[in-house]
Amino acid sequence: MHTNHKDLFEKLWDNYKSVTPSAEEIHRILGAEEGQAIVNDHIALRTFNLAPVGLDALAEHFTSIGYKPCGEYHFEAKKLFARHFEHPDPEAPKVFISELLVEEFSPELQAIVKDMVAQVKPEDVTADNFLYSGRHWDVDYDTYRKLLEESEYAAWMAAWGYRSNHFTVSINHLTQYKTVPEVNQLLKDNGYTVNASGGEVKGSPADLLEQSSTMADRIPVQFADREETIPSCFYEFALRYPKEDGTLYTGFVAASADKIFESTNAA
Repeated sequence: MHTNHKDLFEKLWDNYKSVTPSAEEIHRILGAEEGQAIVNDHIALRTFNLAPVGLDALAEHFTSIGYKPCGEYHFEAKKLFARHFEHPDPEAPKVFISELLVEEFSPELQAIVKDMVAQVKPEDVTADNFLYSGRHWDVDYDTYRKLLEESEYAAWMAAWGYRSNHFTVSINHLTQYKTVPEVNQLLKDNGYTVNASGGEVKGSPADLLEQSSTMADRIPVQFADREETIPSCFYEFALRYPKEDGTLYTGFVAASADKIFESTNAA
């Protein structure tokens, strides 16, 4: 297991930016070269609720280095369950892990997903690199398309496997940009598409959390039978508001997260 969160997040970041070329470009736009610190608010990981790859198996990689489970979230329409985890070190990024409730889907989707998961070795799941190890199965493009008809999430998992689905810039830590609309405008001025599902700004000061995200980069993927260019990962932006006690809210808003998931939809 990784001994500390910095080491783990460095590996997750390297893997993420390898399929998300926009990430480093967005850092540049935000002024990283001029000394602006880019602080990661949280990452998100996706999985299926099947052994040996269920949510808890992924969480083990974080709880073993001091993370604690906090909120839990239910996504009825997308048939997902999620939890978020926090570290005692407030500077450590939060972690949002979701899992697809496979049994709630068609027999066809269930069979495809079970076949993929059957190709994952239990020892791979506990290996240090599992959270950034990518795909552990072969899948052809038609199977990906079939999954896509029923669940974008299942299709994304089939193509990409285990890796951070997004990193998140903490707007609270930016010096030049203070609001989500300002950041969104900067992204659009630089040619990025902002996820408009449920509005470009998700959440509100009343929710104590506002979020936005880019639409995922599109990257060529080698399927079993051919290469196709499909959505990969995206970048998110979060602004947190203080609770009554003055400390920043650290949770998530299910209604907003629901729309953020759509950042990997094919435009």
